[in-house]
Amino acid sequence: MRVSEGDVTVEAPDPRDGSSEGAGEAVFFNPEMELNRDLTVAVLRAFEDRTDAGAANVSRDEPDSEERTLSYLDAMTATGVRAARAAEVGYDVTAADVDPDAVELARENLALNDLPGTAVQSDANVLMHQERFDVVDLDPFGTPMPFADAAVAGTRKLLCVTATDTAPLCGAHFDSGVRKYDTVPRNTDFHREMGLRVLIGAMSRIAARRDVAVEPICSHATRHYARTYLELTHKATAADKALQWLGFVYHCEDCLYREHEFGRIAHPPENCPNCGSSRCSAAGPIWLGQVSDSEFVGDVAAEVTPNMGEWQRVSRLLDTLGEELDTPTHYDQHRLCKQWGAPANKLETFLEDLRDAGYEASPAHYGGTCFKTDASVDEIRAAAEPAAASDRE
Repeated sequence: MRVSEGDVTVEAPDPRDGSSEGAGEAVFFNPEMELNRDLTVAVLRAFEDRTDAGAANVSRDEPDSEERTLSYLDAMTATGVRAARAAEVGYDVTAADVDPDAVELARENLALNDLPGTAVQSDANVLMHQERFDVVDLDPFGTPMPFADAAVAGTRKLLCVTATDTAPLCGAHFDSGVRKYDTVPRNTDFHREMGLRVLIGAMSRIAARRDVAVEPICSHATRHYARTYLELTHKATAADKALQWLGFVYHCEDCLYREHEFGRIAHPPENCPNCGSSRCSAAGPIWLGQVSDSEFVGDVAAEVTPNMGEWQRVSRLLDTLGEELDTPTHYDQHRLCKQWGAPANKLETFLEDLRDAGYEASPAHYGGTCFKTDASVDEIRAAAEPAAASDRE
């Protein structure tokens, strides 16, 4: 079938029959990832401007200050739709896949749109160890961890990573999460954020082995996947500083109290400091720092255009990300109210009550009833209960 996304049109297998004529059954097109691809295009546009601004501050006598087209690797290209969209916004694209049918389809789709680019048959790990690209996009089926080291080795500036194995990431499949991400994940009330921070933490540790620092400049957990855009700095001292953002989260399964601790050694409480429960879990090491740069997120939002199929959802997501507090966990308002046996009012009103009580509070993108605050569980309840009592009256 022929599919249009943004400013490109591509031939793709029909996902309803699981096959495509001339492309082979192994080539897969997922229409559910259009939001991911729309957001990627906006990030690429904003990052190009960010890179140009950085180059302007470099002396003209240095080679790095010369303007050039940024190179982009779609490491597992399948139909090549992501590569075609990157080429359309001006990147020097390489579309790679181990499947020769996918490579041929990606090549045909670049030609269909009169776009420059190269399609190559290669194992992603081999290619990323052989060559370096300004931007590498790693979007495998399942976990990205088998490709993570090679991706760091093959990336100069920006590493884009998707993980679709959300159950291991958030601790629902505990042993798999420990094995793949070299951490202790926990299936908590903030499980989607847990998964995102597990992913970034794992990537930061792998990058540090190569004296590379990661800085998440835009990240989100949406639908069935986690996605992060990591700006890389190739410097050992920067890698040391980045590792300081790793640490542990302690979470009470009874009263929902949580706290976090920076460092590589955990000191979990024996019992919950809030309610005394012995059901207090520890997760980590995970990334405790910010998962997005609010200024860059604003730049990305400015690059979203109405010709994108998911532009409205992308815009709403970016608006939330831009305002989201960088606390390492979030709360679910309905879960808290159920815990307290209290009715839940509008989230906007709920957050305004927290702000009136002197705390910071913002919606969180992980769900429609999710929010972030610097208040503790008891402080949240104290701020919310007067309003709940007023509603009952």
